[in-house]
Amino acid sequence: MTRRLLALTLGLALTLGLAACSAQTKAEETPAPEGASPAAETQTPPAETTVPYQTIRLGLLSGPTGMGAAKMLSDNDEAFAQVEAGTYEGGTLLRYEVTLGSDPATDIVPRLTNGELDIAAIPTNLAATLYNRTSGGIKLLALNTLGVLHILENGDTVDSLADLEGRTLYATGQGSNPEYVLNYLLEANGLDPAEDVDIQWLASEELTARMASGDIDLCMLPVPAATTVMMQNSDVRDAIDLNDAWTQAGAQGTFTMGCLVARTEWLEENSELVPGILDEYAASIDYANSSPEEAAALIEQYGIVPKAAVAQAAIPQASMVCITGADMRGIADYYQVLFDADPTSIGGSVPGEDFYYIP
Repeated sequence: MTRRLLALTLGLALTLGLAACSAQTKAEETPAPEGASPAAETQTPPAETTVPYQTIRLGLLSGPTGMGAAKMLSDNDEAFAQVEAGTYEGGTLLRYEVTLGSDPATDIVPRLTNGELDIAAIPTNLAATLYNRTSGGIKLLALNTLGVLHILENGDTVDSLADLEGRTLYATGQGSNPEYVLNYLLEANGLDPAEDVDIQWLASEELTARMASGDIDLCMLPVPAATTVMMQNSDVRDAIDLNDAWTQAGAQGTFTMGCLVARTEWLEENSELVPGILDEYAASIDYANSSPEEAAALIEQYGIVPKAAVAQAAIPQASMVCITGADMRGIADYYQVLFDADPTSIGGSVPGEDFYYIP
């Protein structure tokens, strides 16, 4: 990795909601996700044991993009507790050494590009940007979070994007994926974003506070910020899930805001580990979706979302999935939407076939 390449990637930033997930920027600058920690924290590796294991250095973001991994981390800690107690009866173990961050640009990207991380859960447009900026040095392992953007209303007048005509909509994520997706869907509903809707862009924290206090009555926020607002103000309702709006507009491909990536160099040396990692990850996401209360406690335990109550309420809206193999190619049409809006949002071009890790 050259110094010039590292300098380029250090400038990337996105907002996420999912967590993480969650909102994203066009890989230039972004505020940290709602509820995220101020700096990356690294989980301390365990002491040496007599059971052989291989360390996987995993980067996670606070919010939806990182939430799906909580059960996997818990199971991993439990296995090593059994090792220490002398009751473990399995074979070779994987050990997840976790770096949890709030800002992908400062907490995850530098560690991923300089080889300190092997795998990371990051926003999808950042994955494409890193692939382009590193000449294929990053590959897509899985799609983990569908759209997490929601139109919230304090009232009962908006049921479709067409209902936004003539209205003022407060939103976060200007110059990044939320803006591009919103504009695309408004146009699909016959509206001109510049003329038919008064879009006021605010920072996520300000927008969350103003919507929760009732100062404004219509906004677009990602989960879990959207969840927090509805928990704090019972008059606010989830008027439009942009996943539904994407489908209703007839948009092609998969509207996906979070993903799991790995360094190509690491994959070439450790490809035999990938099936087991992805199986554990898929099972962890299934657990979160089927057992939200128990998963929420783990999500809080690992610091991915500060409060279990918020995590539990957010899980049904977090759109967590685990899409692997050839099915990942469905995101190409979403990348085309971003490219048409602003080529720099995905690093200058739609990723090629070698972007997708398909053994």
